[in-house]
Amino acid sequence: MTASPWPMRVGPLHLREAAAADVERLLTFRNDPSVNRFMLRTHVDPAVFRAEWSAIGASDTDFSCVAEVDGTVAAMGFLDVADGMGQPGMPERTEAVIGYVVDPTFTGRGVASALARGLLAAAFDRLGLRRVTAGCFADNRASARVLEKAGMRREQHGVEDSWHAELGWVDGYQYALLAREWRAQQAAAVRR
Repeated sequence: MTASPWPMRVGPLHLREAAAADVERLLTFRNDPSVNRFMLRTHVDPAVFRAEWSAIGASDTDFSCVAEVDGTVAAMGFLDVADGMGQPGMPERTEAVIGYVVDPTFTGRGVASALARGLLAAAFDRLGLRRVTAGCFADNRASARVLEKAGMRREQHGVEDSWHAELGWVDGYQYALLAREWRAQQAAAVRR
């Protein structure tokens, strides 16, 4: 089993594994309509959500976490190790998908940006992965900015590639970053 990359400190955030007591807090903002506007699943069943979060500790591929600001859970981060496209001989467990959901009371405070950087640091520096991807709706300009500020490059603009329960077909962006790009960015930041 792969060791957890948590805990980690990133800017104002303390990233850590979720405790059972955190899940109810996560549910309060995960099912908030203002948050769900930009989610494929516009509502999560509380029982299913609880089961998914309780299974993370036993998973060898799910490294989701909570982000605290001054002791209050302000966001949840998702880091799922996934194999690539399945070409014969392709090394396994070299890629991941990241995502995040921020409590609306904490938006505009850099929480999502710090969390995205923390997820990338966990993927590359602690899990030794090769490539990380993330996606967002094209209309979610705030999330696109977060991913770009974290150093990810936009690789795709999918026209009407995602189905949203309330909005219908919507455009999506796909972002990616390679470990070598991450290392170069970190080295450049140290030189500044």
